[in-house]
Amino acid sequence: MNRGERLTRLTQPFLAFLRTTASSGGLLLLATAVALVWANGPYAASYRAALSTPLSLGAGGHTARFTVHALVDDGLMSFFFLLVGLEIKRELVKGELASPRRAALPAVAALGGMIVPALIYVALNVGHGTASGWGTPTATDIAFSLSCARLAGGRVPQSAIVLLTALAIFDDLGAIVVIALFYGKGVTLASLVPVGGALALLGLANRVNVRNPYAYLLVGAGLWWALYRAGIHPSLAGVALGAAIPAQAERRGDEVLAEVAADIAGLDADGEGARDAAVQAVEKHLESVQAPLDRIEHEISPWVSYLIIPAFALTNAGVEVGALSLADLTAPVTLGVALGLLVGKPLGVMTATWAAIKLGLSPKPRGATWGHLLAVSSLAGIGFTMSLFIGQLAFSSPTELTRAKAGILLGSALSAVVGVGLAFSTRPASDPSS
Repeated sequence: MNRGERLTRLTQPFLAFLRTTASSGGLLLLATAVALVWANGPYAASYRAALSTPLSLGAGGHTARFTVHALVDDGLMSFFFLLVGLEIKRELVKGELASPRRAALPAVAALGGMIVPALIYVALNVGHGTASGWGTPTATDIAFSLSCARLAGGRVPQSAIVLLTALAIFDDLGAIVVIALFYGKGVTLASLVPVGGALALLGLANRVNVRNPYAYLLVGAGLWWALYRAGIHPSLAGVALGAAIPAQAERRGDEVLAEVAADIAGLDADGEGARDAAVQAVEKHLESVQAPLDRIEHEISPWVSYLIIPAFALTNAGVEVGALSLADLTAPVTLGVALGLLVGKPLGVMTATWAAIKLGLSPKPRGATWGHLLAVSSLAGIGFTMSLFIGQLAFSSPTELTRAKAGILLGSALSAVVGVGLAFSTRPASDPSS
């Protein structure tokens, strides 16, 4: 296998993830529009009633009660975090980010893109009792940002889009750390014992190289419940589960070719039992050359992209626009979130990117101009999904949460317009004057 073939094999899962994520942006936008229309139209009461519909999970004294809204945020979004965890691990272990030098640029850019928005938010909210919401404008939405990058067609080189995707992946990792450290509820030492036990089981399964994905999912479900009972957001179970699932295949493809050929020949055997045995043998060989991580990611990615994330948008983006006053739009929370995304994100990402390249930590993306990098930095200000998620945890006041959502929608929309505009106005890298 030559170098080009190896590179294609390594980047294929990354590009498949990129295509699936970006293509879901249209559905995400539609779900957002439906939520806004539903929450502000003649059936607004039914929107609120639907979100507050009670549900229960469990039996006897171990029953957890949810609303539809909470089920989406606490339950379904765990699969989103699982996908994030799988993607982070795959890219760090054997993908685009496996090389420290290649991973340095998006990592540094993501860090800058979290620090500056947080500082802008705190500067506008200090003394107002809302400074604890600083995590809200620090996130980047992969689906929306990649969809906007695709709107520019070939004006943005692939290397810059890969940078944006990798930046958003590191950004998600940073958001996970922020959620775990700063937005948990009164956690007691005793409540952490089951959490530690579940984590130890996941680590042991990985250590002894358990290959059955369902074994990990079963322990992951237990971890979810333990986190929920401990007052830590249970969706973080998805991240831990993603980190534990093996990223390497049991055998190489060339090791099983002869065995697969022999089993395929067995499909011509007489008797239904013999043919079934041959089919099962082929399936077993194929599973052995696919890492459990890749198998689970392939299975859940469409569900997350086309169902769970749109459902999250539908249940969280329904801001009652008519109820917003000028005071709401100019409140510290609204301005802090909006300006954090619109100004803080591109400023932080661009400054950190420039510093990393100039200091020699990482090369400049091939074929990308500084104009392309500025466009990508602006698109990083689209913080929709994770920003809404953090906002739900950061604000207990309905008024402040509504203001935060307004800031998210405003800042993300303006970031999209500015980012796409910059992409269209930037000359191709081949242009000597660019």
